Amino acid sequence: MTNTRNEFYNANEAFNYFYKKINKDGVKFDNTKALFNVGFTLHNPMDNHITSKIRNWNHFYAECEWQWYLTGDPSIDMLGTLYGKIPPIWEKMADCNREVRSNYGFQWKRKGQLNCAIEKLRDKKETRHALISIFDGKEHSSRYMFDVPCTCAIHFQIVDDKLNMSVMMRSNDMWYGFPIDQYCFSKLQHMVADRIDIPMGTYYHFATNLHLYEDKLINSK
Repeated sequence: MTNTRNEFYNANEAFNYFYKKINKDGVKFDNTKALFNVGFTLHNPMDNHITSKIRNWNHFYAECEWQWYLTGDPSIDMLGTLYGKIPPIWEKMADCNREVRSNYGFQWKRKGQLNCAIEKLRDKKETRHALISIFDGKEHSSRYMFDVPCTCAIHFQIVDDKLNMSVMMRSNDMWYGFPIDQYCFSKLQHMVADRIDIPMGTYYHFATNLHLYEDKLINSK
């Protein structure tokens, strides 16, 4: 296992570090270079814009994806309505009904999971039960053939009177996935903190496979 830094001020600092770290120490894995079992803390989750010059991150798209999550609508056409067009990756992942399962708002509304987590935090400050399950075995059905969510679970805990959040992912692409994921999850953390009326704490991000696709490596540019 490669030792990695595990504390960052914000998401952009983490992006810059892991972009270089994966290029330098990543292991060839399928069509990527990857680091395994990587976890790190973001101390200022709402400082969530990726400002690195190498990335040219699109804040408008990130906000549209967040708004799509808030609808809970798995239809990619809803994203198209919000953004003005549908990115090709979503067309590729959609099923015959033009729906995807990687709309995380659809997942956290499934079985009322988000509301249940919030109620648990309200009822017991030190609960360990405020968890949202996203990857839980249903992914073996044919509906998930082209769209297996990268996130496994999201866990909220109140520590020192602040709401901490942990996100656990089976797979995370540092170039496309992380910049959007951390933006949407930090917004989720802020929303939950607001609903239970406590300040935000830290955001811990864990991926068993953190990677860059070959066409995004430094020597491919």
